Amino acid sequence: METTAQETTARAASLRELVVRSVRHNTKQYTMAIALVAIWVIFAFLTQGVFIEKRNLSNLFVQTVTTAILAIGMVLVIVAGYIDLSVGSVLGFTGAVCALCMVQLGWGVIPSVLATIVVGLAVGVWHGFWIAYRKVPAFIVTLASMLAFRGLIIGITGGQTQGLEMAPEAIAETFKRIGQGYLPTHAPAVEGGIHDTSLYLALVIVGLFWLYSFRSRAARQRFGFQVSPLYAEVLRLVLLSLVILGFCWIMVSYLGIPWSIVLLLALAVIFSFVANDTTFGRHLYAIGGNPDAARLSGIGVARNTFFLFMVMGAMTAVAGIVYTSRLNAATTSAGQNAELDAIASAVIGGTSLMGGEGTVFGAIIGALVMSSLDNGMSLMNLDITYQYVIKGLILLLAVWVDMAQRSK
Repeated sequence: METTAQETTARAASLRELVVRSVRHNTKQYTMAIALVAIWVIFAFLTQGVFIEKRNLSNLFVQTVTTAILAIGMVLVIVAGYIDLSVGSVLGFTGAVCALCMVQLGWGVIPSVLATIVVGLAVGVWHGFWIAYRKVPAFIVTLASMLAFRGLIIGITGGQTQGLEMAPEAIAETFKRIGQGYLPTHAPAVEGGIHDTSLYLALVIVGLFWLYSFRSRAARQRFGFQVSPLYAEVLRLVLLSLVILGFCWIMVSYLGIPWSIVLLLALAVIFSFVANDTTFGRHLYAIGGNPDAARLSGIGVARNTFFLFMVMGAMTAVAGIVYTSRLNAATTSAGQNAELDAIASAVIGGTSLMGGEGTVFGAIIGALVMSSLDNGMSLMNLDITYQYVIKGLILLLAVWVDMAQRSK
């Protein structure tokens, strides 16, 4: 009996240790998740419930996609110890390139999208060359590109908005689905109805989440790492699954899950895998943590940096495509301040500006926080002056929290 009591006490102590370790390791993500809920509750009260209506929340998720895509790439850049100030201008430039391929050249959607991604890769090659091989600080290289590509947007658009309605109707309608379309459904697409295809996708997402979690748990056990008790793991998965289904239900019971959300989820899974489970991703964390130690360990710092900015260029092009599709036009002001939103989203989501720390899903939470602030303050008709002040103070607070935690 005494031995059993001792074993029970030891297991309880071990569980407490695992919980405390998990909370400490993910403090920023948990804090931002709680902050996001608090922001929604505050705006729901201040807007008399308009903010939490399904229509508004569904639109909020769609508006978040562009910032979230940029934030995913920005996480990798900041983790490696760099910064990219050009993403707003490059977003507007690549979006304009995509629109002009369809409007002026008459290309189809697929050739236009592929050409735009190639342009984004070329921009990344340009940045990577100067940063990785000519040792020019990333801040200066991307600041120069921010100015240059803002001018190029005006040059290729003639200083005028290029509406996609001028493209052939079939091409324009197909392209518009990227940023404005929803998953097809067998039931009539009416507001308030249940969209079966979107519901099935939500259940598949939860199922894959459980499968991935148990595979990770089995891998940790196989290599002798400590894992939480099965009941604690199941409880965690149930709670997180309810959160996932809650977000999905907002869209399932409105007009369905937008294609842009599907794209964002796919990119989040891919880049989370790249960051956590590939040599390239682990090298980026090592470079950001201590570049000298990484170099002495045999890591090709220049090569990884070059490839990193190629990836960032491609991600910016994808964001430009989604942004242009959602607006159904290429505008000269496209992407203004997008670099600030992307950096703020990454930092708010737990990425350290000191390098070596950050997560993809944390950046998505940060992007949702930023978009929620924009959406809520717009619903309140708050003066734009105060909107910028509030967002700036929140970014400052996020960086201060990061520095305070590091000092501990």
